Amino acid sequence: MSQIENENKTGSSAIPKQGRRFDPIQRFLLSNEFGLIVLIVVFAIIFSTVSPMFLSKFSLYALGRTSAVNIMIGFSMMIVIVTGGLNLAVGAIGVCAAMAGGWLMQAVGLHWLPALMGGLAIGGLLGAVNGVLIVRSGLHSFVITLATMSIMFGVMIFLTQAESYREISPAFTAFGRMKLWGVIPPMLLVTIGIGILLWVLFVYSSLGRQILAAGASPAAAELSGIHVDRMIVWCHGLSGVLAGVAGFMLVSRTGAAIPSMAGQLGQDWLLPAFLAPVLGGTLLTGGRVSVLGTLLGGFLVTMLTSGLLLMQVGAFWMQTYLGLLLLLAVLLDLARRSYLSRNKLV
Repeated sequence: MSQIENENKTGSSAIPKQGRRFDPIQRFLLSNEFGLIVLIVVFAIIFSTVSPMFLSKFSLYALGRTSAVNIMIGFSMMIVIVTGGLNLAVGAIGVCAAMAGGWLMQAVGLHWLPALMGGLAIGGLLGAVNGVLIVRSGLHSFVITLATMSIMFGVMIFLTQAESYREISPAFTAFGRMKLWGVIPPMLLVTIGIGILLWVLFVYSSLGRQILAAGASPAAAELSGIHVDRMIVWCHGLSGVLAGVAGFMLVSRTGAAIPSMAGQLGQDWLLPAFLAPVLGGTLLTGGRVSVLGTLLGGFLVTMLTSGLLLMQVGAFWMQTYLGLLLLLAVLLDLARRSYLSRNKLV
């Protein structure tokens, strides 16, 4: 268990190398998080200069609502990436959870709170099923979740007959349209609150440290007494719950549970799902997570999308720019880690 006990408080399970030591401020200035803050400030200046409407109350409110969903989608993928896996079914699970909650409110007549809990339970169950299939089959999570993405979406379309549920509780939809101080959406505060809980999970809880250790080195974790397969199932289950939260945010925002809310097979969620954690510094190989980085990455992606829309950039070019941003983020992070390792900067 020494690997787990020796972890630092950054959420990383990597054992630091001997070399030059920096104080916390210097380490932060070399981090992904600081780079994202700089990019957010730079693009905010650029977009506000090109379009003064970018900093209007309405624009900032819309940015907050959209970023709340995108960050939550990023959290859902992050929790799986930290184990070295992938969850391509994030969008499908989120839509299934939201549709289940919409059915419970409209067809069964449940109050929005038990309907919400029921939908999130469905999301967690679907995520856990993915985890079980991965550990039982021994196949990579990419293959399993690619298959279940189509299966889940197809079954949902069959059961609902592709019909939307629009009789959503007024109290639930009012939450999605509420404004605090005229500009802050409560959904963004919910996302930040969940981010804080995830940070506490990885930094202060034994479960979080076991997840990090399982992602960093499954063989070493098994020797330390950690049940790696159980950690994988836990992470996929939690990923399903977080995807469900993102789905319900969309329901609250639009006032309806719609089968196409995440695109065909939920594919519209895949790019922000990868961009947010990768930009934030979560390693695709597992073992290191950055909750703050994922939050900032999701916000940056949303801000870029909103800014490009205000500049009347076409949807095709927007997807192109976001794809290039993902590729650039991976390459820059690789170069940064190579530089720090080569110069023994920790």
